[in-house]
Amino acid sequence: MCKNSSIIIFDPMKSLQQAAQTAQNAEKKAAELQDGSTLILEQLANWYNSFIKLLPNLGVALVVLIIAYFISKYVDKGVRRLMANKTQASVKRLAGKAVATIVVLGGIFIAMSVLQLNDAVQGIIAGAGISGLVIGLALQGSLANIISGVVLSFRSQVKVGDWIETSDYAGHVMEIQLDKFMLKEADNNIVIIPNKTIIDNPLKNWSLTPRSRIILDCGVGYESDLEMVKQLSIDTIGGMFEQQGDEEVEFFYNEFGDSSINFMIRFWADATKAKQKHQALSDAVIGLKKAFDAKNVNIPFPIRTLEFNNNLQMKNITGSQN
Repeated sequence: MCKNSSIIIFDPMKSLQQAAQTAQNAEKKAAELQDGSTLILEQLANWYNSFIKLLPNLGVALVVLIIAYFISKYVDKGVRRLMANKTQASVKRLAGKAVATIVVLGGIFIAMSVLQLNDAVQGIIAGAGISGLVIGLALQGSLANIISGVVLSFRSQVKVGDWIETSDYAGHVMEIQLDKFMLKEADNNIVIIPNKTIIDNPLKNWSLTPRSRIILDCGVGYESDLEMVKQLSIDTIGGMFEQQGDEEVEFFYNEFGDSSINFMIRFWADATKAKQKHQALSDAVIGLKKAFDAKNVNIPFPIRTLEFNNNLQMKNITGSQN
């Protein structure tokens, strides 16, 4: 039986070549690491040198930002004082903050220019323009209310404390905010109306005029002396409510009613709120009723007369039951 045997031949030249190649690769990697470290150190050194050079500009930029901040505080207060008696508190706050923000943004842009960041400033401005357009389109309803609130705040025809009627609501103006209008109705309920609705719809303000014309409708019986009723009504109302300047009590008969001859009497009274108008109307009703009663002038109830043209025959039906 024969056994196979293997013979390993050692080549010293090949081993030396492999060792040389390994050493060469190691030296190459070491050189690359050294070059990378050198580049990093050089970059850090450049950054350090740039920072040192920018230190004066950085100090100037910091001073500009601090000055802009304090100026914005004074500008905010100044704008609020300037608008103290011209508009509502919410608009004064908005105007003060808006001007203060503009001052701060101006300081930031100046500081960035000092730091030679003009490209960044241009990018920020471009981005702000695009963002503003997108936000404006998304919030156009809310922005419309805010703009309407600013307009309302500068209008002298309506202010907090007035009694107004608008959009089927009537009440006391409690507050004019940037986005809404708050009314307190006579029943003590609070109505919140978007400012855009107030701007787009007619508004009646009772408080703009110190005096209002009150209109009272009434009627007297057909048997009444109409001339006497007219003079009595004018004298009664004129004695209760003083008419000023070219004001006068006006009396007009306006129709033949079902059971009375109806008239309208108009007079002037102090009324800047709906309650004062109602009170004047109530006093006038009481005064006229007393005056009519004293002169036996009849204010008739509604009467309906029924007339039968055919004779009605009544038959007595008698019967007996067993």
